[in-house]
Amino acid sequence: MLKQTLIALVEDKPGVLNRVASLFRRRAFNIESLTVGHTEQPGISRMTIVVDSSQAEAERVTANLYKQVNVIQVENLSNSPMVTRDLALIKVNTPSNRRAEIMQLVDVFRARIVDVGNDSLIVEITGAEDKIDGLVDVLRPFGIIEMVRTGTVAMERGAASLESYRRFYTTDINGKVNDLVSGLVIGNGNGNGNGNGRGGAQPSSYNHPLSSSQLLGNTQPRSLE
Repeated sequence: MLKQTLIALVEDKPGVLNRVASLFRRRAFNIESLTVGHTEQPGISRMTIVVDSSQAEAERVTANLYKQVNVIQVENLSNSPMVTRDLALIKVNTPSNRRAEIMQLVDVFRARIVDVGNDSLIVEITGAEDKIDGLVDVLRPFGIIEMVRTGTVAMERGAASLESYRRFYTTDINGKVNDLVSGLVIGNGNGNGNGNGRGGAQPSSYNHPLSSSQLLGNTQPRSLE
């Protein structure tokens, strides 16, 4: 089994995280890390999901994610050149006679100390998973009191980006998410029959009847309100 890194763009609405996590639970996938944060588009969040699975299993999960109502786009970056980062806060036991030694190790890993107590230090480190694991291993003999990690975030290298969702969504001057394809994306029954009927957004290869200028937002989209 290899680690698969999936990126999902989702609508920023209550219950989306629970539905996505439940999908992985029902299929007995072990989620190694799951992070969610805002994107440059108001109303759209980005999920980074790292799971232990084969390529074929990841493709099946991707297809099932598209069936979720609030999922806009899903990409598997596992086979693409990408930048991954994790952040950890590590609270370490620091006897006074060994504090200088711990500070030297922190410098070697290009981490930084963000809090100093009489008997402890809190170390902040950002980087790839292997780098953080390495610092944890060398600090463990001193006594790790507490540790928290954010989980992996990933972004594809180069000029490529997850922007095909602009075919379905754009943002007006008030920062509200607008629907470009009404019944086809939302699944309200008013489309021309090309929608999936469940309200999930179509993959990026989906051919929409609107012109390219309309899809790129050169015309005023109809608001969801």
